[in-house]
Amino acid sequence: MRATARESLPRNWARGLKGSQTFLCSSAPLCEKGGRTVNEWLERHRGYLIVVLLNFIGWAAVFFALHRPTQGLVEILPPPTTTPAPTSTPIVLTVYVSGAVANPDVYTLPAGSRVKQAVEAAGGFAEDAVEAGVNLAQTLVDGQQVYVPRQSEVADVPAVVAGSFANASSVGESNRPININLASVEELTVLPGIGPSIAGRIVQYRDSHGPYRTIEEIKKVKGIGDAIFEKIKDRITVN
Repeated sequence: MRATARESLPRNWARGLKGSQTFLCSSAPLCEKGGRTVNEWLERHRGYLIVVLLNFIGWAAVFFALHRPTQGLVEILPPPTTTPAPTSTPIVLTVYVSGAVANPDVYTLPAGSRVKQAVEAAGGFAEDAVEAGVNLAQTLVDGQQVYVPRQSEVADVPAVVAGSFANASSVGESNRPININLASVEELTVLPGIGPSIAGRIVQYRDSHGPYRTIEEIKKVKGIGDAIFEKIKDRITVN
């Protein structure tokens, strides 16, 4: 009966009964030797199976790693910082040229220009201009007014001689009020309490801020207080 059962099985596999146990054989000769159980076969080939399993896991990991979709990295940048623009010295300045010039108006000139360039930009002196009434060598500042007086405005002042006013003694002797918009440093020194230093500041203030509007404005000059003003107020004029 056993021989008949073996003949009915394939060449490499045979199933036999031994008592109540079931045997699985890889070949007929194994079954002839008493057979080995599946557990025995697995125990014998466990090393090979582990190697095969590890290879399978390794190749599977490589496959999924190569075919895994890549995601773009998100770069987190710090918030932008604003740097204030550097301030620079203006390369141009704006001045107002008025009075006895050909074309009184507001003009834009290069930084570092002098009063002479401002007068030239306004078309030059008018025929009735008192050229000695302005300091052509003065350096301009932005927003400055350059005022050129007219001859009619200085009718009560001695005539201009060689580009300057007559000497201060002649003015003092005439007892005429001194026009603080036109007088030179020498002429201003004849006023009581006004020395060369204060006289220079009077002229400098006039050149920087334009002609005096009132005689009281002279008190803005450093060194001229109420006491000095009371002494000179009847001897000065702005017209």
